[in-house]
Amino acid sequence: MELFEIVDENDQVIGVKPRRECHGNPALVHRVAHVLVFNSQGELLLQKRSETKDVQPGKWDTSVGGHLDPGETYLQAAYREAEEELGLCNLAFTPLYPSKIRNDYESENVMTYLVVYDGKICFNRSEIDAIRFWTPQQIEDALGSGCFTPNFEEEWQLWRQHSSSTR
Repeated sequence: MELFEIVDENDQVIGVKPRRECHGNPALVHRVAHVLVFNSQGELLLQKRSETKDVQPGKWDTSVGGHLDPGETYLQAAYREAEEELGLCNLAFTPLYPSKIRNDYESENVMTYLVVYDGKICFNRSEIDAIRFWTPQQIEDALGSGCFTPNFEEEWQLWRQHSSSTR
């Protein structure tokens, strides 16, 4: 049984609940790490979630995303998920920004990291149906079409705000 730490609005742990109780109950805030994997041409790697996933099957999503295990830091989860999902190891992630995703289905506190990578990617075929690098314009053109997860569309807006404020 997968367990999530439940946190308050200040990201302090207040309990532990099974995954099945957290998804579908937005009152149970839990933690997630995201990694945006860009190549040196400025294209963003997205993963197409497996059709067997219980949440947003078959939709394109953030390069790497996963829940923190109890006792794990955001950075530890980012490294673990990058290895589990894409086979990426020993890379230096740059912290970008924290965010809060709130919707009718779930509530997540997210920490997003960045890495630029041009090497080989061996994705986990039990979790991911496909991977693909997208240009920013291709992402912009597809927003609102239903091909992306709502959480990725939120992440993309945060990335745009962040990248425009750091220029």
